[in-house]
Amino acid sequence: MTAPAPDAPLAAVFFDIGETLVSENEIYGRWADWLGVPRHTFLTKLGALLATGGSHGDLFEYFRPGFDLETEEKRRAEAGAPNGFGPADLYPDARDCLAALRAQGLFVGVAGNQPVAAAEQFAALGLAADVVGISDVWGVQKPAPAFFERCADLAGVEPGRVLYVGDRIDNDVRPALAAGMRAAFLRRGPWGHIQRDDEALARCLFVLDDLVRLPELVAEVNANVP
Repeated sequence: MTAPAPDAPLAAVFFDIGETLVSENEIYGRWADWLGVPRHTFLTKLGALLATGGSHGDLFEYFRPGFDLETEEKRRAEAGAPNGFGPADLYPDARDCLAALRAQGLFVGVAGNQPVAAAEQFAALGLAADVVGISDVWGVQKPAPAFFERCADLAGVEPGRVLYVGDRIDNDVRPALAAGMRAAFLRRGPWGHIQRDDEALARCLFVLDDLVRLPELVAEVNANVP
């Protein structure tokens, strides 16, 4: 699915992190192991909560009332099972996609809602990105307008020349469009398959099942801009 091409060529592409570039399957699986919950049960409950407007925070609270993320992350680190992601969690289409977009001369950014520790974890992946924005480092989280304004400012272009790619309609698509950006919805991960908003998706420049063809699609759009 594609929306009408922008009035000016796209100059920058920003990517969300979780379930866009990095798979959270094992991340949630390791949390299930830590909490002593069968992985299937843990992920099934996550889907049920998302379908009724809940969040991952509600998931942890359900299985461990009074759950405190900072405390549990500290305990995991002390036990030699730290929270976070690594090269094995990277989606196989992510590296080539970012590299191909940069090869087109586009500004490539990564910006997502992540803890401070994710900055070092992401840097270790060695992806072709001009900038990496971590919400807890920036001090602002999606869907706040200031988050998307910062992306455009870092790219040094008008919001209308920025494409934001993410798997969530609430945190990625709607706020990016509201900021005047173009949006690409990536249908993967639990949010990508559970959240629905046909009106918002109709306004997306692309609706994707993976990142394989994104560089080609962006190149086609830019080639057809008057």
